[in-house]
Amino acid sequence: MRTGGNPLKRILIAMLLVLLALGAAGCGTQQQGGHDKKFRIVTSFYPMYIDAINITKGVDGVEVVNMTKPQTGCLHDYQLTTEDMKTLEKADAFIVNGAGMESFLDKVIKQQKNLKVIDASKSDDINFLKDGDEVNPHVWLSVTYNIAQVEAITSQLCEADPEHADAYRKNALDYVTKLTALREEMHKELDNLPHRDIVTFHEAFPYLAKEFKLNIISVIEREPGTEPTPHELEETVAKVNALPVKVLFTEPQYSPVAAQTIASETGAKMYELDPVVTGEANEEAMDAYITAMKKNMEVLKEALQ
Repeated sequence: MRTGGNPLKRILIAMLLVLLALGAAGCGTQQQGGHDKKFRIVTSFYPMYIDAINITKGVDGVEVVNMTKPQTGCLHDYQLTTEDMKTLEKADAFIVNGAGMESFLDKVIKQQKNLKVIDASKSDDINFLKDGDEVNPHVWLSVTYNIAQVEAITSQLCEADPEHADAYRKNALDYVTKLTALREEMHKELDNLPHRDIVTFHEAFPYLAKEFKLNIISVIEREPGTEPTPHELEETVAKVNALPVKVLFTEPQYSPVAAQTIASETGAKMYELDPVVTGEANEEAMDAYITAMKKNMEVLKEALQ
């Protein structure tokens, strides 16, 4: 009875099995590190997330994550967390509003030297408003400037990820078409309002006011969370009392206590304008900007008749 066989044949078979095993392992590694590798986009806060998911809608191999929590709001004094830095370490691109909104941006650039930063406000079509020497960064609240931001993001994203450039451009065109229709509707409804003087909660709405020819006569809180001084309250009360239509606009993200004080002194009616800075990072966010701006339009129509 033969128990062995040709030794050379056994060696050759063994070597072939090893090579096949190595080849299979190599193919698996390539699939995980190659075709399955996602292009990861991180957005600084909610308005940038809305733009990003519209631009990347349905594009395979692209992932969008919003860095800040749903209730964060504007990033005026935002401090990066350890979790934020870990999120950015895994990112291929970081979409920011720019114009000074992300005060932490220098720190990110210093620590993440290979991270592609996409500045949504890097556009010749945006004319910044200033308070003294300080640029107002709330440009997305002008529908026209939000369109410019979508186009700026798309252009820079195509450079960062040319593989998906055609899909990005198509999606951006679709979204810009919707935003253009929104702008036309808002102009139709707001351009002929009989009253145009408004008092807003903080400095979020000058771009909205400029686009629709509204006049912000006073701001309740220059910085959210900073209570107005007694002198500032007195000045605002006087300005509201002089209005033919006494209305105040608060924001859903912040306490209305100061506005309530002014309302009790003047008899002004309170309304709510949404700066579109908070919300859940999911597919429903795709229409969040348009939905919120249409609601703002209806609020302004009701308040300023």
